[in-house]
Amino acid sequence: MDFVYDLVVVSHLLGMAAVVGGYVAAQPRVSELMVWGARAQLLTGIILVGMAESIDSLGKDPNMSKVIAKLVVAVLVAGFAEMGRADAKRGKAVPWMTHAAGGLAILNVFIAALWN
Repeated sequence: MDFVYDLVVVSHLLGMAAVVGGYVAAQPRVSELMVWGARAQLLTGIILVGMAESIDSLGKDPNMSKVIAKLVVAVLVAGFAEMGRADAKRGKAVPWMTHAAGGLAILNVFIAALWN
């Protein structure tokens, strides 16, 4: 089961790379890469917490305060990415949505790495 958990962690990290990389590469508009990365982050994050909570052999004990903070930020990232991409498809790029999605994604990386 450790291998499956590690595969989900890799997918989670690839989602983060897609959001942050898409933000850096596609300014001032939200790219499709950012949207799919945000979706992947949400889905894999929920799966990781579910696995950590339910599978004792993994030996994980997630900090629920941190999980909730990251979930709120991830939902905001996904929301801004979805809205920004919809606006970009209509031809009216809204740069602040791109910066909000990218900046919050970077904030989520800091929360993950620095909150102990």
